[in-house]
Amino acid sequence: MFGFWTSLVLVSFASTIGATLAFLSSRFLLRDWVQSKFGDKLNAINQGVEKDGAFYLFSLRLIPVFPFFLINLLMGLTPISVARFYFVSQLGMLPGTAVYLNAGTQLAQIESLSGIVSPSVLVSFALLGLFPVIAKWVMAKFRTSPQANNGNA
Repeated sequence: MFGFWTSLVLVSFASTIGATLAFLSSRFLLRDWVQSKFGDKLNAINQGVEKDGAFYLFSLRLIPVFPFFLINLLMGLTPISVARFYFVSQLGMLPGTAVYLNAGTQLAQIESLSGIVSPSVLVSFALLGLFPVIAKWVMAKFRTSPQANNGNA
């Protein structure tokens, strides 16, 4: 409807703002109760999030293993700051948003049944399928890089 670039900006900011609102809802409605009830069991998780929370969040955003709404709610229970959550989410969701919008843009241009097998539509579908695999490979390479192991990442 708006074209790829305008849609990318609109969807990227709208989805990140929505994720942050869910994060804040969880933080203000559930965090104190969860921490008081399970705080001693959550110490290791809280320490891990304080140390590497941005990387974990970025990985979860790139590789959609868990539904985003669940990530938003669970991250609200951790000590990660709102600003860090917002910026990491914005960056981590951007590639997937671009892939999905590209596929949608290509599908919108189909005028006949033969358009379904056009190269641009087939490439868009291939990107949809390959994106999680490529993201997982990139994150694994980053995690095993010497810089990541030295604490420089």
